[in-house]
Amino acid sequence: QVQLVESGGGLVQAGGSLRLSCAASGRTVRPYAMGWFRQVPGKERECGAAISWSGDTTYYADSVKGRFTISRDNGKNTIYLQMNSLKPEDTAVYFCAASTVPFGAGSSEKAYYDRWGQGTQVTVSS
Repeated sequence: QVQLVESGGGLVQAGGSLRLSCAASGRTVRPYAMGWFRQVPGKERECGAAISWSGDTTYYADSVKGRFTISRDNGKNTIYLQMNSLKPEDTAVYFCAASTVPFGAGSSEKAYYDRWGQGTQVTVSS
């Protein structure tokens, strides 16, 4: 099984930047898509960004386009989320997710993913 461990969350002022990392370990299945989801209390977990195995194809939610960048380093079994120009509404728990199927039309949906990290808190102060 694939285990995912996120890191890099924290407290930052509005306009600042953070970089999240997600390291995958254990049995890996190729090719697979990976994504970053976020969730606030009382709301559904939503996809912020997703990336194909090759890194050639990405998805961004409208709310993060132009500010967040997803990338991956398959040699290190790690994906990243560079978050710039952070806003208070970006405050959430951020989860890394892995799918055992290739990147496709459903890559922004929770059901597409079957492995999840424990989450890391991102708090943006105004």
